[in-house]
Amino acid sequence: MGYIGNQASSNFSSLAKQAITGNGGASYTLTTAVANANELEVFVNNVRQEPAVAYNVSGTALTMTGNVASTDDFYVVYQGKAVQTTTPPANTAAAPSAVGSFLGDAGTALGNIIRVHEKELNTSVTVAANTNGMCAGPLTLASGVVITVSSGATLVVT
Repeated sequence: MGYIGNQASSNFSSLAKQAITGNGGASYTLTTAVANANELEVFVNNVRQEPAVAYNVSGTALTMTGNVASTDDFYVVYQGKAVQTTTPPANTAAAPSAVGSFLGDAGTALGNIIRVHEKELNTSVTVAANTNGMCAGPLTLASGVVITVSSGATLVVT
């Protein structure tokens, strides 16, 4: 049967767990870098901690908002590693602004087909090589803003 989307993989990833020994402080090093706090589940004494409230993460640096004692049962589960998320470079066509939104019926095969965005670009952007970019006009560039289209990339303004 045919379908729309990426081909299903025959390989699977399992969740990775890292046990950490508390040192009475709040700063710890992860064995695997993650893009943000939501890609990590942190447990202290088997109680899940809230991302960006009880802890923050930057790469491999885990910072708890409270201290963890050496007697605490302290571990993390890598959620992002299992689904293999990535963080594209900022301000590239692969990393769209969070400001834009999509409209349409997400329950259909076509999904959200209308993109709504602001009329003025306030940040310089680069369309990465071998990617496509598109925006609908009229479009105004703020003072000093530059759009760079890398070799092999395409930008369409309609």
